[in-house]
Amino acid sequence: MMLEIYLVMTVAASAVSQETEEHVSYTCTEGYEYDPIKEVCKDIDECALVSDTCKGGMKCINHYGGYLCLPQNAQIFITNGDESSQRTDPIPQPPLNPLNPTNPQTPQTRTQSNHRGVVAGASQCLPGFTLDEQNYCQDVDECSQGLHTCNADQICYNTRGSYTCQCHPGYQKHGEQCVDRNECMLSHYCMHRCVNTAGSYFCECKDGYQLASNNHSCVDIDECAFSSYMCQYVCINSPGGYSCICPEGYQLQRTRMCQDINECDTGHECREDEMCWNYYGGHRCYPKNPCQEPYVLTSENRCSCQSAGACRGLPQSIIYKYMSIHSERTVPADIFQIQATNIFPSAHYSFRIKAGNDGGEFFLRRFSSVGAMLVLTKSLEGPQELIVDLEMITQHTAMTYRSSSFLRLTIIVGPYPF
Repeated sequence: MMLEIYLVMTVAASAVSQETEEHVSYTCTEGYEYDPIKEVCKDIDECALVSDTCKGGMKCINHYGGYLCLPQNAQIFITNGDESSQRTDPIPQPPLNPLNPTNPQTPQTRTQSNHRGVVAGASQCLPGFTLDEQNYCQDVDECSQGLHTCNADQICYNTRGSYTCQCHPGYQKHGEQCVDRNECMLSHYCMHRCVNTAGSYFCECKDGYQLASNNHSCVDIDECAFSSYMCQYVCINSPGGYSCICPEGYQLQRTRMCQDINECDTGHECREDEMCWNYYGGHRCYPKNPCQEPYVLTSENRCSCQSAGACRGLPQSIIYKYMSIHSERTVPADIFQIQATNIFPSAHYSFRIKAGNDGGEFFLRRFSSVGAMLVLTKSLEGPQELIVDLEMITQHTAMTYRSSSFLRLTIIVGPYPF
């Protein structure tokens, strides 16, 4: 069942003037307040002032001088107090007559106040209103009719009985003029830096940060995600920046490159009878005297056979050499050169890889009659150590004499390609 409510228009509002020698004050009846600009008592909308005016799911209905709490399905009918009036369909309340909230249907004689007292005027509407065909006082839209005095840089907003001049967003009134509002001085809109502009502002972030999608927050830039070449080894992102680190055996050079540490110069654990050999990413200790019988050390890293009978079928001398290369080195690459030191006019020299090339990683290319170049033909991954024996055969054509010597090359492949 739907609840039907009849509202009787019997509430009256009046303004009582109290005149003194200096000014005139007005007091409205309960539920109304005096508007000094429009010079009229206006109804107080209790439903708008208090959010929880009605409890229990009831809806608030504002009424002249008060309010009602009604069920959500209530129908409202407005009558003039006549009990014999017939029920009609719900109709909206008539527009308010600013001259008299009690009877909005007819304009009344307006009274105007001055410093000397109350003077009666003609039957007309208040300033800002005009009579329509039904003799109702309707608001005049000064903004749309060009009756306002707002400046060109201001926006006119119509109000009931008047209008206001407001500034565009980003500006504020200074006297009658609109001046730029410095948002950067008023509040902390930006996380890092605020830049004021005419009528607006924008945010800037510190180095290493960028604006988020909301244009106010600054979020860290992950430089490491840009490219794998930001650092030679490992990139570590941090708030507002990043840093590069190097593996053990290396030190950071400038900002992103890794340089090998020569442990043989900075400190090592090799014994007195050992020599320190530095390679990319580390070092190793090798004996200062690598000779094994029947060979004896005749000079640094050179082992010679002193007994012809004991060295029959063996190379006359063995020279020990060491070198280091990067892991995954580009191939083909010339890596080591072997050359005869004692050259005889009637001698013929030949070169070959005697041992250490089971995987076909190397190739020996002759570049002259007395020398050859060791070529790396397969990329090697470190860390690993390879020992390659390079043989030089000397053939004396005049004396029909043949001899051989070895160059024992130790190749250390570093753990990284740098």
